[in-house]
Amino acid sequence: MTGPLDGFKILDLTQVVSGPLATMLLADQGADVLKVEPVDGLGDMTRLPSFDKGGIGAFYMNNNRGKNSLSLDLSKEEGVEIIRELAKSTDVFVENFRPGAIDRMGLGYEQLSAINPNLIYVSISGFGPTGPYSNRPVLDPVIQGICGVISRQLNPQIPFPDLVRNLYADKSTALTVAQATTAALLARERTGAGQHVEIPMVDACMYFFWPDGMMDLTMVDDDANGGILLSSVYNLTECSDGKIVYFAASDKQRAGVCAAVGHPEWGEDERFSSMAALAANPENFVLLGEMLAGAFLEMNCEEAIEALIEADVPSGPVLTGEEAIVDPQVLHNGTLVEWEHPDAGIVRQPKPAARFSVTTVDPQYSAAHRGQHNEETLQALGYSEELISELKEKGVVG
Repeated sequence: MTGPLDGFKILDLTQVVSGPLATMLLADQGADVLKVEPVDGLGDMTRLPSFDKGGIGAFYMNNNRGKNSLSLDLSKEEGVEIIRELAKSTDVFVENFRPGAIDRMGLGYEQLSAINPNLIYVSISGFGPTGPYSNRPVLDPVIQGICGVISRQLNPQIPFPDLVRNLYADKSTALTVAQATTAALLARERTGAGQHVEIPMVDACMYFFWPDGMMDLTMVDDDANGGILLSSVYNLTECSDGKIVYFAASDKQRAGVCAAVGHPEWGEDERFSSMAALAANPENFVLLGEMLAGAFLEMNCEEAIEALIEADVPSGPVLTGEEAIVDPQVLHNGTLVEWEHPDAGIVRQPKPAARFSVTTVDPQYSAAHRGQHNEETLQALGYSEELISELKEKGVVG
């Protein structure tokens, strides 16, 4: 067995990131994923020519590794019929069309579950199937804005809100989709029944953001105590030759920071010695921060990190991308792998993070051109060479 999901078949009708990254994670864990793309334009929107070689781009590859590609025109009945045939032997069907669009094609949950009652049917949408925003177009930054992420992406020293400059909402949705898919498969093993799983991006992003980002909005009663948001204490620390990151999550670690900068007496001062004291008098929190900032400016990055680690305080450097990929721990873990694509050349990517002791993962390091597996997919369904040629001529496949 190669991976815990070996033998499961997934039909992927998603584009961009929220769906494709989820199904790539499932492919990395052994599932057989067939990606369906349009016959015209780029195909999946992530096939844009940027950081690309040999007709394969990094954005597409980083969300679609290990999948086969089938390109169909789903505005034609013959294309829809191919999906119906594939659905008969599929375990999981994943789509992220706007609500209602997939039903109008004839490929909605009710329609496909009638063909395959065991089917796990996963629908991803921006806002959900109903509601005031359900038919709006949506991409990641819009969800960030609505969920409060942007307003709270705030450095107290530079008090202007900003986007999280990566696909925070898409990727948190993708992780939710992958987890929900495996949960539905587990339920099917126990009950024998398929089901429809609906995942709005706004719900997934809010769930992901809430634990720390919305602590102040969790307790509703008026007599609930106030506190300090993590966003107000997450800061880069300036040293004499650059910046580092550290975080003291306990009173012991806070005392360790004071010791690391050569002032253990600050950690014993009753104004600073406990989180309760700092929370009760926020001006002391500010004062300690100013004192520590001044002390770190007299140290270089290397000696500051060494002193913090000696004091058992979580800390580390602020690495560039180029530095991160050669970090000693990253190299030790084998976090990144390099493999050779026949057209794109040498490719560097992270390997799957989960390590399974029995169902070991051996990912399929590949990335398909659009429609690369058209013929073999149709042949496996029993389509003759003549019929495949006819479908090509009609533009059903391409």
